[in-house]
Amino acid sequence: MNKAIFLDRDGVVNQVNIVDGKPYPPKDMSELILLPKVNEALQLLKDAGYLLIVITNQPDVVRGKAKIETVETINQFLKNSLPIDDIFTCYHDDIEDCNCRKPKPGHILKAADQYNINISRSFMIGDRWRDIEAGISAGCITFFIDYSYQEKQPKSYNFKVKSLYEAAKIILEIY
Repeated sequence: MNKAIFLDRDGVVNQVNIVDGKPYPPKDMSELILLPKVNEALQLLKDAGYLLIVITNQPDVVRGKAKIETVETINQFLKNSLPIDDIFTCYHDDIEDCNCRKPKPGHILKAADQYNINISRSFMIGDRWRDIEAGISAGCITFFIDYSYQEKQPKSYNFKVKSLYEAAKIILEIY
């Protein structure tokens, strides 16, 4: 079985726009900025044998604030520019109560099935409570990147870090 790093997109791989203390995704390619050392962190994890799979909520599409083509363009750019194996995107909002929208683990479980991943040997890295809860529900080891957003915080996690690179170094040292 394979092992994987499940990653949130906005705030883990690329910068977010902070408005009133809350994070928002880039509106288009002109706002897309990779976070420092992301490529290096992902390459280290890839070289260590991990599949790299982004699990992202993009509800602004259904809310009418973003176009699906814009989200897919950003996702494709990330797949082409970084050693990412796949991106699973949920376009639903909470009211739709789907299984693929974090904090539910649907996309993690789907990816695990599709790629023959041993979830107990895998990790979820995120910057919001939804990411961490999805990882815990799926059975992953979790890394919370704490940016002190002015919103609900995760109740528990395995590690608290300041960046994807810091999480990668801990994974490579311990696991």
